Amino acid sequence: MGNQIVILIGTFILLLTGLLLGYVLSQLVLGYLTFNLLTFFGTLSLILIFGTLYYVLFWQLKRQQSPVLREPTSQPFSQPIREDLTENQDYLKNKLISKLSGDVAAAERLIEQAQQNYPGMPENWYCERVLDDLDRDTR
Repeated sequence: MGNQIVILIGTFILLLTGLLLGYVLSQLVLGYLTFNLLTFFGTLSLILIFGTLYYVLFWQLKRQQSPVLREPTSQPFSQPIREDLTENQDYLKNKLISKLSGDVAAAERLIEQAQQNYPGMPENWYCERVLDDLDRDTR
């Protein structure tokens, strides 16, 4: 409720400041208002007020629409993640083998070579690296 009031009041002041700024600028352009130090600082202050309100208003709207963090659940996530990783790994290996026209031995050699060149990475990373290297080489 409090955020909505801030947004409503900010929108009203922003509209009022924008109208006043537009009026002053139009009078300056048409020549009905002389350009002196007072009109310069007045216009500058209206621009600063307008910009600040615009920024704060949309920051408040963005803050109001930000997603709420969920509380962690007590269920372990390790099992489904591992299953997804092995399925993804199988998919990547099959994709690599199909790119090599069914040559399983070449696919294994390329993965082993990537493991030697980049130790300590996850298994999926090696398959993705070899696939990327093959794509780059074919271009």
